[in-house]
Order: sequence, then C-alpha cells, then structure tokens
Amino acid sequence: MTYEEWFKSQAKLHKTIMNKLNDKSIGEIIEYFRYENMKINEPDFCPLYKKNKKCHEMENLNCYLCACPYFVFNDNGILKQNEKTLYSFCSINSKNGSTFEGEDYIHHDCSNCTIPHKEKFIKKRFNKDWLEIMKNVLINKL
Repeated sequence: MTYEEWFKSQAKLHKTIMNKLNDKSIGEIIEYFRYENMKINEPDFCPLYKKNKKCHEMENLNCYLCACPYFVFNDNGILKQNEKTLYSFCSINSKNGSTFEGEDYIHHDCSNCTIPHKEKFIKKRFNKDWLEIMKNVLINKL
C-alpha cells in the first residue's frame, strides 16, 4: 500500500467515525479520539490497536491527527537530491524529526515527534473535516 492509498483510506475511516459523533462538541470529539478509547471502540482505525501498541510512546496519546499536517509527501517523489529522490519531509523541520535514507531514496522519520498527538495542538487546528486539516500534505512534484 502506498502512503497516498493509506492516507485516503484513513480519511474514510476518520469520516465514518465523525459521522457517528456529529452531535458531539469539539471537546467530546477530541476526548473520543484518545488512544485508550479508540483501541476499544474503533479497533479497525489503527492496526497497532490490535497489538496493544502505540505509534508514539507518550502519555495522553490522541489519535485525531493520526497523520501529521506537517508531514508532506508524494509517492512519486518530490525532488532529486544528488542521486536520491526525496519522497517526504517535515514542513516545519521539527527538531524531533529526522530522515532515513536508502540507496536511492530519502524519507522523513517522525517517529520521535509527538506534536500532532497532543490535545492542545489538536484543539488549535480542529476541524471536523480531517482532510481540511491535512490539505497541504499531499503535494505534486516540485
């Protein structure tokens, strides 16, 4: 599965949950997306739930932004850097992010960054339409 396929699939899952929560307040929605609740009530939202694992080891992990609005990607590549293709990067250049490189590729690694999983961050950027928050992540080649 490409990242774009995962992204679109995740958007559908998110929309399905949001349809169930259409009468809830912003606070109640954000609360609903807490890892502990999602693992029990939405086990198909994330494959890690069934393994009782978190994507980021942190207290109060919130899954509303299961993808980061600062993670920019294109499955076909964004640009060439020397002989390698850059496929993803962090648009805010988070100090907790890094890259991993192979023979001919470069990807962003945000496994040490917890920014989008904090409720304060989610509240500031909240939109019931997840794709509206994520509108700048999928880009065309530069």
